[in-house]
Amino acid sequence: MSPRISKLGLIVAVTIAASVWPAQVEAQMPGTRQSTPIALVHASVHPVSQPSLEDATILFDGGKITAVGKDIALPPETTIIDATGKHVYPGLFEAHSQMGLIEISAVRATDDQTETGAMNPNAKAQIAVNPDSEIIPVTRSNGVLLALSAPVGGLVSGKSAVLQLDGWTYEDMTVKSEAALQIEWPSFAEPTRGVAEERKKAREAQRSALGDLNQLFSDAEAYADARKLNSTDQAFDSRLEAMIPVTDGRLPIMVHADDVAQIESAVGFAVEHKVRIILLGGYDAPHCAELLRKHKVPVIVSSVYRLPRRAHEPVDHAYTLPKRLRDAKIQFCISGSDRSETWNTRLLPYHAATAAAYGLPRDEALKSVTLYPAEILGVADRVGSLEKGKDATLVVTNGDPLETTTQFEMAFIQGRAVDLSNKQTRLYEKYREKYRRLDATGADKPSN
Repeated sequence: MSPRISKLGLIVAVTIAASVWPAQVEAQMPGTRQSTPIALVHASVHPVSQPSLEDATILFDGGKITAVGKDIALPPETTIIDATGKHVYPGLFEAHSQMGLIEISAVRATDDQTETGAMNPNAKAQIAVNPDSEIIPVTRSNGVLLALSAPVGGLVSGKSAVLQLDGWTYEDMTVKSEAALQIEWPSFAEPTRGVAEERKKAREAQRSALGDLNQLFSDAEAYADARKLNSTDQAFDSRLEAMIPVTDGRLPIMVHADDVAQIESAVGFAVEHKVRIILLGGYDAPHCAELLRKHKVPVIVSSVYRLPRRAHEPVDHAYTLPKRLRDAKIQFCISGSDRSETWNTRLLPYHAATAAAYGLPRDEALKSVTLYPAEILGVADRVGSLEKGKDATLVVTNGDPLETTTQFEMAFIQGRAVDLSNKQTRLYEKYREKYRRLDATGADKPSN
């Protein structure tokens, strides 16, 4: 049988997206598992890891990309989507958020991002994720198909997970169940005002927090050694058991640190305990470039839209941070978490766009929200670029995804066509229809 040829809109509405939302239904269905090979043809394909291809084809089957290029032989039964004039990119990747862990901050029942207590290495973001969160479809409608979901609060918050933003359950959504152990590094800043007693208390709190962290890691190292020896005298401890992948180097710590003193302290701690480290925030990271390069410490820029932290700094100091990290040859990616919060994760591409406007090469800006977060978080073998063998997690647009005027017209997550409507688009359609009806009946016109 010859391949079936469909136009872009028809294939979304009829052939592939069986789960597309009808206007009167609130709940959205996850995408349907790919049943036939799908080919996007005559598109501008942007693999990110390689130069862009014009009038090219991307073929995927069973949720995996099977070919990218020109003159590709298509298998029988391939569903062909004519993507003439369209652009295909990897799904955008938010490197830090509380996706699925919080809905409305003022409603306690929808807030599951923080555990009680200061030390929770055994807490897992993955199992607390709500797949029915209204934030998820709003986020993916702007091309963000992947996100790190991280717990917050306390000193050691728990383990973050890499999610794909579609699925019936958290298991369906999980790309990597344990991506990093989240740590909020103690602040070294002292109160600029107040009596000496307040400054003394701040220093004591900082020393106490560092002491608690050192104790936790020392205990975890001893516990791991005892477990290796199969000691029957060693009682099971869920917190210390959760630390074993960290102390043996399999799982990095992700440390939220911005100031030079914080960064130097965190890196020194990681070196002392022989653990891998990722910096989140990194405002002063260029000042620690030699240290970060020496120990191969990557930086997740927690936001481009930030105010200067000090009065003497240029107003655009945060906007130029990605460029300065690149110039210093420090591995980095861009997040929007410090500014946009989880419910505005959809704004991620514009953080990268601002970095591009302030000196970061445009191709690097795109990589900073696709390939680079995948590399830093250890999932680049599956996502982040359009390459044979990787997940078919991609978007189809009518232009550059970093431009606010660009429309995301289609999205696939592991080959599943996903619905790009959301609560906001439904409200828009509802009230557009309201005023259409009013106009048709003349009810909106003033009476004489």
